[in-house]
Amino acid sequence: MKMPLPVLGLAALCLIGVAASGPAAPRSSKSPFLGKWALDVATMPVTYGTPPKSVTYEFVDLGNGRWETRIHIVDDGGNRDIAVSYLRDGLANASSGYAGEGDTAAVNSPAPNVLVMSLARDKQLESVRTYAVSANGREMTESAADVDDNGVPFVRNFRFRRIGR
Repeated sequence: MKMPLPVLGLAALCLIGVAASGPAAPRSSKSPFLGKWALDVATMPVTYGTPPKSVTYEFVDLGNGRWETRIHIVDDGGNRDIAVSYLRDGLANASSGYAGEGDTAAVNSPAPNVLVMSLARDKQLESVRTYAVSANGREMTESAADVDDNGVPFVRNFRFRRIGR
């Protein structure tokens, strides 16, 4: 059974080929996503498998409506870094760094506190991830949808906490 990393979440995340449609979110620097987030590894789903030691996401406003998501994963295999820059318009963008979860990502923002990311690798859909920031702006949930090796669909939720701010 393939075990998708909560990364890429935007970059895991990193990599998307198909995204949900809908209007893009306002390109305001006041987005609740901007900043750094740490995965709460203690609350990971038991169906995930061996959890990583740590995962951090950083959402950066590059200006002119363009964002970049940077993911840093530490596990027994070492360190893996992923980055993808994009407009939140649902169009594909190549990622850089670790490509185990995908080499392309498309991101759309149907609401100010929601991002939808589609990840693809070798022009094949890998997973779809939805990110939602809580009303208080301190927690983010990533819902990762995929299929197992038998073609059975599943959705796993991962909790992140804001770092700093």
